[in-house]
Amino acid sequence: MAIKFQYNKTYLQQLNRELKVRENALPTLVAKESALRVEVKKAKEQAHELEARIAKEREALASANCLWTEMPEGLVKIDKLSVTVKKIAGVKTPVLDHASFNIARYSLATKAAWIPEGVEILKNIAELKISLELAKKKVSILEYARKKTTQKVNLYEKVQIPEYKEAVRKIKRFMEDEDNLAKSSQKILKVKIAAEAAA
Repeated sequence: MAIKFQYNKTYLQQLNRELKVRENALPTLVAKESALRVEVKKAKEQAHELEARIAKEREALASANCLWTEMPEGLVKIDKLSVTVKKIAGVKTPVLDHASFNIARYSLATKAAWIPEGVEILKNIAELKISLELAKKKVSILEYARKKTTQKVNLYEKVQIPEYKEAVRKIKRFMEDEDNLAKSSQKILKVKIAAEAAA
């Protein structure tokens, strides 16, 4: 991306302003990028932790697999999810606040005695799975934001700031050369006028 400019004071001032904006924004962007890197790492660890908890729950229930056939189908359904938005380094991410479940009516007399405990186990696993999905979504949102911030940092640091500096340097050099030429022509003109006056 080559910067288009003209060799005059107006463009020099405009380029200096643009350069200053980018130089002032760069430290903030670098800080945001490093904060996002840390948050991505934390979010990934949180997702892995949730996966491990789900695996542990499943492992603990593996010995009772035959009992789950007694559980009535459709007994536990998700009724409502309350998801809040949490800003992390200026990026909005979803967080599970609360999950409410709809439990179908059933008779304690005709069903196994462990069914109420099974309902609580299902609710717990469902909540863990929902939290895991939101944690994965959070990771992807934060990674995308970090990638975009890294691109912007690189654009400013490696492309735009050097180009603006180079353009400012060229305009200044051109204006200095123009000024020197004007002074030289004035001196030559003075010498000619003085020579003609002497003659």
